[in-house]
Amino acid sequence: MRFTVSTWNINSVRLRIGLVARYLQKQQPDVLCLQETKCRDAEFPLSEFHKLGYQHIAINGQKGYHGVAIVSRFPIHSSRKREFCGKGDSRHMHVTLGGAAAGLDIHNFYVPAGGDEPDPEINEKFAHKLAFLDEMEAWTRSDKIAAGRAILVGDLNIAPLEHDVWSHKALLSVVSHTPIEVEKLNAVQAAGEWVDALRKFVPDSQKLYTWWSYRSPDWALANKGRRLDHVWVSPKLGANLRAMEILRDARGWERTSDHVPIMVELDL
Repeated sequence: MRFTVSTWNINSVRLRIGLVARYLQKQQPDVLCLQETKCRDAEFPLSEFHKLGYQHIAINGQKGYHGVAIVSRFPIHSSRKREFCGKGDSRHMHVTLGGAAAGLDIHNFYVPAGGDEPDPEINEKFAHKLAFLDEMEAWTRSDKIAAGRAILVGDLNIAPLEHDVWSHKALLSVVSHTPIEVEKLNAVQAAGEWVDALRKFVPDSQKLYTWWSYRSPDWALANKGRRLDHVWVSPKLGANLRAMEILRDARGWERTSDHVPIMVELDL
């Protein structure tokens, strides 16, 4: 069975529901995971997704900040959310699918951005980010979340590889590409032996981005991007990967997010 999962930091789902609809109508993924939904559960535009054919929805919302959601064509057998670092932030949602995709676990994450200063001693946001990653690693090991058929997606806010950023040298001291962040993200990946789905299709030696800053007056020409958004699959699904697509054109849509959607195809 062909199965597609997509992830997109939408930067306000209510503000950009029209863009989400445009994407879903064209690409029609089986599951879409959203980050930075920026609305409480009761404010989530459920009816719009229902009209688009996504009847099964799990939400972990928060007023004005953060927030994640998973919308699915397949029934959701169960859903859970985990709070990290005792912050009360809505940054994780886990669903187990039913129907033809029964038993497939999907984890949707929005890792803290970490602020501007890469020093946990003077920047509480960066300290939070590092603690969040440590907890992700420990939980991955203790709960063995990658032991079965599992997919982890989201805005992990780290570009780990040299060619995941426009300039490795220039960004080594910039939050999202610092050595300590990369080390901790690699530890999370190693804890589950997760397979990096995007890099299975694009060699590490080639540039690969999913985010372009709003600050760039001509993002396409400058092309100073970073790969902050990721799709990982558990070892049991590594051989099932068939294709991936980064919809770069979406960065040029009117009033769009600074992230673009990613879609990965598997054979289940």
